[in-house]
Amino acid sequence: MAQVKKVTLPLTDETLKEVRAGDNLLLTGVMYVGRDAAHKRIVEAMEQGKPLPIDIKGQTIYFMGPSPPRPGRPIGSAGPTTSGRMDAYSPRLIAAGLKGMIGKGSRSEAVK
Repeated sequence: MAQVKKVTLPLTDETLKEVRAGDNLLLTGVMYVGRDAAHKRIVEAMEQGKPLPIDIKGQTIYFMGPSPPRPGRPIGSAGPTTSGRMDAYSPRLIAAGLKGMIGKGSRSEAVK
């Protein structure tokens, strides 16, 4: 079994020096959830000089596609959604200090 690295969010440059693609991470702390519509609103607010509801520096965003709950269940599933849909907004968020993104699928060269 692969070793699991414990990582506390928000991320720091020091923490990121310790992890590599393919590492198994156990994340603890605050993680934000959003998909393309939320990313668009965040970037538009930044471009208009409006304050954001969160400080994006060091944060991690999970690209999640929620589904409605089954009858009798309190919540539905919360699986990852396609990361490529966020690629138009990701460079601007990274420049603002976003450190982590979790999703599925390939990313464009602009984000890699």
